Amino acid sequence: MTPSRPIRIFDTTLRDGEQSPGASMNLAEKMEIAQALEALGVDVIEAGFPIASPGDFASVREIAGAIRGAVVCGLARCNDADIDRAWEALRAAERPRIHVFLATSAIHREFKLRMTEDEVVARAVAGVRRARALCPEVEFSPEDAARTEIDFLCRVVGAAIDAGATTVNIPDTVGYATPQQMHRVISALRERVPGIDRAVISVHCHDDLGLAVANSLAAVEAGAGQVECTINGLGERAGNCSLEEVVMALRTRHDHYGCETRIVTQKLVPTSRLVASITGIQVPRNKAIVGRNAFAHESGIHQDGMLKERSTYEIMRPEDVGLERTDLVLGKHSGRAALSDRAKALGYQLSAEQLQTLFERFKVLADRKKEIYDGDIAALCEDQIAEVPERFTFGGYDIACSCGTSPRVVLTVAQDGVARTVEVNEGDGPIDGIFLAIEKLTGVTTVCRDFRVQAVTVGKDAQAEVTVELQPVGAPRGSPTFRGRGVSTDSLEASAKAFLAAVNRVALGNEARIHPQKS
Repeated sequence: MTPSRPIRIFDTTLRDGEQSPGASMNLAEKMEIAQALEALGVDVIEAGFPIASPGDFASVREIAGAIRGAVVCGLARCNDADIDRAWEALRAAERPRIHVFLATSAIHREFKLRMTEDEVVARAVAGVRRARALCPEVEFSPEDAARTEIDFLCRVVGAAIDAGATTVNIPDTVGYATPQQMHRVISALRERVPGIDRAVISVHCHDDLGLAVANSLAAVEAGAGQVECTINGLGERAGNCSLEEVVMALRTRHDHYGCETRIVTQKLVPTSRLVASITGIQVPRNKAIVGRNAFAHESGIHQDGMLKERSTYEIMRPEDVGLERTDLVLGKHSGRAALSDRAKALGYQLSAEQLQTLFERFKVLADRKKEIYDGDIAALCEDQIAEVPERFTFGGYDIACSCGTSPRVVLTVAQDGVARTVEVNEGDGPIDGIFLAIEKLTGVTTVCRDFRVQAVTVGKDAQAEVTVELQPVGAPRGSPTFRGRGVSTDSLEASAKAFLAAVNRVALGNEARIHPQKS
């Protein structure tokens, strides 16, 4: 048998993934994800863009000091200040890497950089040399490589390698490439760049046309040795190449690609759920590998085939990605041990205190619902994992309303443990009335930028999951939004909890940051 070719997995969830609108994370959340990525077995963790903000610098520095085994990487533009700041954040890492980038496509050279080809090459070489003088591992990315003329791309990649780059990354920055094109580009670099074997060829694909995974796999076929990706495909605009999808494609179709990764695939679903819980960007039910329906079968024909031989309709085992094959329906007579076992099977590791709170909420839910599904348990667990420090807590409501009239809302909120109640007789419907009452009680006035309601599971008694995004009144254009999530069988209660969770985030504040691709 031909030996498998190793493919490095470079995870940029904490950098490019965080650039997904609404996905900003604080230091504690970034550290939790970094530790999960380390356990998952990723080769490189891109921890952030140190010069973007003091918060980004601090998170990269803390992650660099805590992670062992994986390479910790920081992003920098090809200028001295960025590179020096990146090294200052990374110097404590066991295995540091500075990732420098500079746009190379004609459209970027003309309109963004206003530089000639010679000037771009000189800037790239200077950036790589400065980074290499500080750090033994240097990655160079010619931004918008997929739209760069192939002759110039070969030239700048060759110059970067001669200057000391140990990895050369080929980004499809705007998701424009096709698999055939990406294969041709990687093949051309391998054939035409002198000394290309001195560096690992990497690829970083965006998903604007839904081709990020296909383009990344085409690059691997052509000889790329590293794939840059994110958990759940998070990232700018339509996102990046999905880590779980490219990893399982390489594993499931090993017969075709002949490649392998170090990823512990049984941790894919738990890691996916952790990232979704922290960022608030939920995974679609039908998403490949980690979606709730990825291993669900409803059709009678499919079910019959599965009962006879599950490989008739499953090309992967759910156990291999961290899922159980069957659902366990829990009810009000279930005990704490059964609930704990089911939470673990779904990928959640809860402390004794979290389990006790989960059990209490489970019992309340069990009295409301006839059947409790895995999705219900997952929603309750995620509430435990992603709790926001609460200045204000929900205490209950009383609503009277009818069509065509303003609602009467009596709402109770506890502030620092002291309950306060207010009555309002305004608003366009009960939800608007609840939001106005919360603003009156908390003194926090906001603009609602997004409001979503979805059923967690099935049935008339299904829990409602509400997500809201708020922005403080008077905030400058482009200011961050603050997200809140609430779950209840009562959609009005879920709305109140979601709005209050977001108000708590507003009250706590959030640090502004810049995005490197927009600099």
